[in-house]
Formats: sequence, C-alpha cells, structure tokens
Amino acid sequence: MMKQCILLFLFIISCTKVESQNILVLDIPKTKILEIKDYLKGKNYNQDIAVFINFKVPSGKYRYFVYDLKNDKILQKAVVSHGSGSVIPHSNALAFSNIEGSYQSSLGKYEIRESYVGKFGKSYRLNGLDPTNNNAMDRAIILHSYSCIPDKESEAPACLSLGCPMLSTNAFTQTAKYIDQSKLPIILYAFY
Repeated sequence: MMKQCILLFLFIISCTKVESQNILVLDIPKTKILEIKDYLKGKNYNQDIAVFINFKVPSGKYRYFVYDLKNDKILQKAVVSHGSGSVIPHSNALAFSNIEGSYQSSLGKYEIRESYVGKFGKSYRLNGLDPTNNNAMDRAIILHSYSCIPDKESEAPACLSLGCPMLSTNAFTQTAKYIDQSKLPIILYAFY
C-alpha cells in the first residue's frame, strides 16, 4: 500500500511538472518556433537561440522569451513594453506600424545588431528583416532597458515605449549575456 501511494505521488508530481512546462511553451506557439527554425536554416544567424515577443500576452505579463532552439526550452522570460501608439482606446487589441512617428511596435523578424551606449545606457540596434518592420533602423527601434519596466509580472500593464521593446534593467542584463556570448547575430521575432 505504501509503495502504491509513493508511486501515485511521483506520478502526480511528474504530470504537474510536464503540465507547467507546457504552459510556458504555450506562450510561444509551436508554429512560431518551427517558423524560426525553418527561417534560420542555411543563414548566417545563431541557430541555437532566438528571442520571441508574443504581443498577444498582456504587457504586464511575461511575453518576452529567450528560447533554446536545440533543446526546445525557455531560457529567460520577461516583461516587455510595446509602443504607446499601439494602444487602441477602449480595446485590449493592439495596432502595429512600420511608419516613423507612429510610436507603434512593429511585427516581424529582427536581426539583433551591435550594442552601443546611448541615452538608455547599453542598447542593441534592431534591423527589421520583414516588410512590416524594415524601417526599424530609420525609426531608431532598439532593444534597451528602462526603469519603469518591472522585473516580475503583474496584473498592471507595463509602461509604454515609443515603439521599442524595453526590458527591466535586470532582464536586459540577463539578455545581454546571451547576445554578447553569441558569435553570430540572434533573431528576435515579434508576433501577434
């Protein structure tokens, strides 16, 4: 009887672990992961790591993910901002644009380029690779930290940017380690 109870307990724990891991992966739809794996084949980008932003997730929740493409697991999750122009009044939906002055976030694949030190401290230039974000360099859309972004998720929405994906200082520091250790550029994929 004791042996059966222990086995049942272990079974329940293992199911709970699997279930909790599946919940994390749902934040990045498998179709998006497969799309990026396919996109990277034969290209001069990091084949092991990609960054995903799921703008369907509310801004106060974890919706920024550094993802291990080889082992299919999330390495980092964080709160990330969207552009103030992306907010649609009286709606939970977001709008997206590639137009200068829209202050909207842009969807699509980005190449995370070199870092530099500017008014937000260390930042990374983002080169838009799709028609939906190919003005990113002209719009000065960058990956950077900002003090109003929280480290932990909450029900409260994150503060807004002028179109850039902004992370908390701690999340940015963690992401910078992945980017700086990579010999090849890493792809960031923002989707909705």
